[in-house]
Amino acid sequence: MLRSLYIQNYALIDKLNISFERGFSVITGETGAGKSIILGAIGLLLGQRADVKAIRVGASKCVIEACFDVSNYQMQAFFDENELDYENECILRRELYASGKSRAFINDIPVQLVQMKELGEQLIDIHSQHQNLLLNKEGFQLNVLDLLAHDESLLASYQAVYTQWKETQTELEKLLERVAHDKSDEDYIRFQLEQLEEAHLSVDEQKELEQESEILSHAEEIKAGLYRVDQMLNNDEGGLLDVLKECCNALSGLHDVYPAAEALLARLESSYIELKDIAQEVVSNEEQVEFNPSRLNEVNERLNLIYSLQQKHHVDTVEELITLCNEYASRLSAITSFDEDIEILKKRCEDLYVMVQRRAAELTEARSMAAREIETQMSSRLIPLGMPNVRFVVEMGARKEPGMHGMDTVSFLFSANKNGALQNISSVASGGEIARVMLSVKAMIAGAVKLPTIVFDEIDTGVSGEIADRMADIMQEMADNGRQVISITHLPQIAARGRIHYKVYKKDNEMETNSHIRRLTENERIEEIAHMLSGATLTEAALDNARALLEQKVN
Repeated sequence: MLRSLYIQNYALIDKLNISFERGFSVITGETGAGKSIILGAIGLLLGQRADVKAIRVGASKCVIEACFDVSNYQMQAFFDENELDYENECILRRELYASGKSRAFINDIPVQLVQMKELGEQLIDIHSQHQNLLLNKEGFQLNVLDLLAHDESLLASYQAVYTQWKETQTELEKLLERVAHDKSDEDYIRFQLEQLEEAHLSVDEQKELEQESEILSHAEEIKAGLYRVDQMLNNDEGGLLDVLKECCNALSGLHDVYPAAEALLARLESSYIELKDIAQEVVSNEEQVEFNPSRLNEVNERLNLIYSLQQKHHVDTVEELITLCNEYASRLSAITSFDEDIEILKKRCEDLYVMVQRRAAELTEARSMAAREIETQMSSRLIPLGMPNVRFVVEMGARKEPGMHGMDTVSFLFSANKNGALQNISSVASGGEIARVMLSVKAMIAGAVKLPTIVFDEIDTGVSGEIADRMADIMQEMADNGRQVISITHLPQIAARGRIHYKVYKKDNEMETNSHIRRLTENERIEEIAHMLSGATLTEAALDNARALLEQKVN
């Protein structure tokens, strides 16, 4: 239930703070006084798009805040799912900045606009005149049918299976596309795979071949260098090993007379052993290195093959070529197994389609029962609203293919005249008839959905007299069933029925025009309704008529 509304710096509103109560309330005021502005502000709390032009001229930001009593509407699940604090009172706030920035809050916690919209739609329903056009929309009609059928679990079960079916269909289509593509590329894939497999690539091969190529290309230079080292180490005429050996002999002769020579001797002997080992390895390496043009040509040919494969496949390493080879092998293997995969997916699609049809049939059965209930309810509601010969039929048909909401099509057919042909409601209903039908639909929905607050914005357009009184009865009935009903009206018959009466008006000062709203006292109500009856000139007869209307409300 809407407890209070605060608006600051929005359009013609400087600052507005108004409280609301339970039951049936009415809002009146001259055209252009600001009723639509107030509804526009509330709409921002329901997630509607913000327009910086709505910010009051000269203000840097505007604020719209509403306080709702949610204690009786089992909404804690929403707060838990969105990690918000749950309290019996819920505050929605929207802030618009002249810079174009917009912020949304629930209980002073910043939230995404989609979260505010989701919560707002559970708290308040604003029915404006343009919503009458929804009667022409099959989606709205189907939604009404589902609300009255209470088929939430059936619909959820159907949609779960439907989603699986569509996903499997998509998977099958993608696989068929891939098969068609890969089948056309099969010869190419096979050729590339055979070429890579024939190369017999190994991970470290390239590095080893490049090193061998360098050695073979410089064999003579390497061999000459090693030979020179060997000569310097092993030359019989003063080679380094012979010199080192003589040094060791000299130190050995000093051992008895010069103790420090022992340590020096040990180090020299160690160096001699290491150098002798090096000399032997140099000789061995020299013998192994040989100029072999045939092997060099073989190595370079192998490297050229590797380089050409890398260039062809746009990779830099043998590892990448091996990976590519494995991928080609996998693709070729997959092509041969596609037929089996396709058959599996086709079978799954068929099984899911059977389940979709079964769930859809359950939905259709529930909706068919609800359709008869809607027909009965709508006739009983519309006859007192000045349509004694009304016929209202919910026509159901079948879709060619399942949709997200089942396999049913639905049309509301209507005739207000005796023996009149049933036609789509948008084709035969006048503005006044549409308003009465929509009010009846809203009242019917209100009986099925626990929506705390319903606002009717001039739903009485095109009606008057006794019909207006009957429409007030319906709104009063909705309020008596635990809903807060607020009607913005130009009809005195409806204005007199509200338990609380608010008036929207404009007031000028030296600088600007401001819109205001205030709750009327009983005497002020009499005068307001009298003005609605007689116009600007307030007559005693109009005052008496106003009192009579208000007394009827009491009785």
